[in-house]
Amino acid sequence: MSMITERAEALHHTAGRESGKRVAATPIATLPLQLTINGEERALQVEPWTTLLDLLREKLDLTGSKKGCDHGQCGACTVLIDGKRINSCLKLAVTLDGAEITTIEGLGQPGNLHQLQAAFIEHDAFQCGYCTPGQICSAQGLINEGHAHSRAEVREQMSGNLCRCGAYTNIADAVIEVLDRRANGEKQE
Repeated sequence: MSMITERAEALHHTAGRESGKRVAATPIATLPLQLTINGEERALQVEPWTTLLDLLREKLDLTGSKKGCDHGQCGACTVLIDGKRINSCLKLAVTLDGAEITTIEGLGQPGNLHQLQAAFIEHDAFQCGYCTPGQICSAQGLINEGHAHSRAEVREQMSGNLCRCGAYTNIADAVIEVLDRRANGEKQE
């Protein structure tokens, strides 16, 4: 049960006690939502206050995206929405009807890694790994956007993704490698 649901129920029961009347619980309305998640079309029923991050992690068991700060300040929850990077903890799921969502689980699979995943491994671009899914999704969004061409631009464009382990140099190396491969005509997955 989400914290919001628990608070709503607590307020509901408190109101009933204060008035001296027993109040029946009101059913919580859900809204229909159509999403394509990692290439799979999904028809869902979602509470209006559910964030995309909570939908992915709690309802769809896609736990690659991490809940770091839950305030849009760390980037651990970064996913791609229609190819653009976004902090999923700040986006209400119901606002995304018809959108295409790509999470870290949709970029590559064991034995068939995405170029960025392979580059992160090759450049040792992570330590604890908590921020890595968000870093990789942000890097893919950066590549999709086409704005970053130098190390300084990569660092600036990815500044919203924090790494408490301090692997920034290696992260930039991995992203630059993939950008260079792309510039040299190698296939981008």
